[in-house]
Amino acid sequence: MITALASQAGAAPPDSLRRAIAEVFARPEYRWADSRVVLRWLSTRWLAFIDWLNALQQSHPTQYAVLLGMAVVLLVAILLHFGYIVVRIVRPTLSTGPRPASPGRPVDDVGTHLSRAADLAVAGRYAEALSHRFLALLLQLDARRAVQFHASKTPAEYVGEARVDAEGKADLSALVSRLYRHLFAAAPCDARGYEEFGMLAERIGEHVAY
Repeated sequence: MITALASQAGAAPPDSLRRAIAEVFARPEYRWADSRVVLRWLSTRWLAFIDWLNALQQSHPTQYAVLLGMAVVLLVAILLHFGYIVVRIVRPTLSTGPRPASPGRPVDDVGTHLSRAADLAVAGRYAEALSHRFLALLLQLDARRAVQFHASKTPAEYVGEARVDAEGKADLSALVSRLYRHLFAAAPCDARGYEEFGMLAERIGEHVAY
């Protein structure tokens, strides 16, 4: 094939000929590398690891048992942590108290949730207080038709639908970020953080679009 290319090129300069040949052999059909080399390497490493475990079991059964026990404990810890995260995400963030009287509507009013938030804050349970404070804000915005409250919605969904100005959306987004950080990421929340959360929630009401 190289001869045919050379005859077609005629008196073409050597650099042009080499470039043409390089372009031809750069095509996918001329790539002979085995695409399964990575899988083969991983398979080899895995088999070598299994052989090492078998050898360890035969030569050092006590160390093998300790290693196996540690692996089981680690696996259980990972599964428990994964389950905890899933429960925290799936569980309705704002579901508190008895079941709502009508679908999607909470039984308690704004004042009740503000009172619960204050009581929890006094008790030092600031992360739980944030949930009630945020729920009170949603009910306030719902009463002003700035959002449509429903228990199945996540806090982040209200950011997109809220009928507030640009500054209000930015404040609401920051509020939701704080809520997620303290409730889901388990970041600690102190009295100052709770106070700042409440001040930000109050400020959002000033940006409702009419």
